[in-house]
Order: sequence, then structure tokens, then C-alpha cells
Amino acid sequence: MIRGLFRLIGLLLLAGGFIFMVYDGARFVADQTLRFTRFGQFWNDVHQSSQLAFRTWIEGVAPWLWSSVIKVLLDQPVFAVLGVLGILLMILFRPRKPLIGYSRD
Repeated sequence: MIRGLFRLIGLLLLAGGFIFMVYDGARFVADQTLRFTRFGQFWNDVHQSSQLAFRTWIEGVAPWLWSSVIKVLLDQPVFAVLGVLGILLMILFRPRKPLIGYSRD
């Protein structure tokens, strides 16, 4: 049951990544400049105080993690981040392969 829930979350993240890819593509067609929506900007638009609280928590736990990993992640396009997270969740929680030649009596 939990596997199905995480696969659903992965599918929703993948769909969100596709939506942002279409959004950025439509924006490119409209004004002929290629600008991607950054993940940090999107998170800031959705809930600014949670991003600040997360930054404070990360800097308290491991200060090197913010500058080397999280900051790089926040500078990536939203469609890439959501797409990769969605694909990872769907691969990690895929259904088990059926056993061939083995019966459970």
C-alpha cells in the first residue's frame, strides 16, 4: 500500500514537471527568450517562510550542505527537479517482479 502511495506521488511529481516544461515552453513562444522557472524561485513563490526555515535548519545541521548541494538544486529548472524526483520515486517503488517457476502453496 505504501509502495502505491509513493508511486502516486512520483507520478504527480512527474506530471508537475511536465506542466512546468509546457509552461516554460509557452513562455518561450510568447516572448522569444528562453527563461526557465528556477526551483528556488518556485518554492519562494509557494511558501517563502518554509524555504527560510529549511535553510536555517540545514545550516545548523551541516553548513557545507547548503552551499554545495542545496543551493545547486535550487538553481535548477523546476521541470528537471520534479521530473527527476518523480522518476526516482517510480523506479524505487516499482512493483516486484513475479516469481517464475515457484508456487506458493
